[in-house]
Amino acid sequence: MPVLASDARVAPPSDSGVLTGPVGLIGGGLGGMMGRVKVQLLYFDGCPNWREADGKVRAALGMVGRGDVEVERVLVSTPEEAEAVRFQGSPTVWVDGTDPFARPDAPVGLSCRLYRTSAGLAGSPTVEQLVEVLAGR
Repeated sequence: MPVLASDARVAPPSDSGVLTGPVGLIGGGLGGMMGRVKVQLLYFDGCPNWREADGKVRAALGMVGRGDVEVERVLVSTPEEAEAVRFQGSPTVWVDGTDPFARPDAPVGLSCRLYRTSAGLAGSPTVEQLVEVLAGR
């Protein structure tokens, strides 16, 4: 089954501090259900790297056997929205409501984000980094 995507506007976090939106179900190898995971791609209009990050997230989901998970695209448009969700730049990948690449010292706002990869700084995490994050979900 192909990975589905939906576009959404950022919503204030729930009482738990987690962004709200659709949840993708992960199918098990024998037709059973392994669990649920929520994957969101936060970005701002004009970000040159969000489409590449979207493709890498989809590739990583496929590599861990979770190609049926829906990736929710969340448009962050204002500084207030960025602050409300602690947006550390575009693109940001959230898995189950958390940013696995977050740095405590990173600024919050509408800016391009850089990721530390084995090849140096990049505009999105590598497929391998995403596989590592998603494999345990």
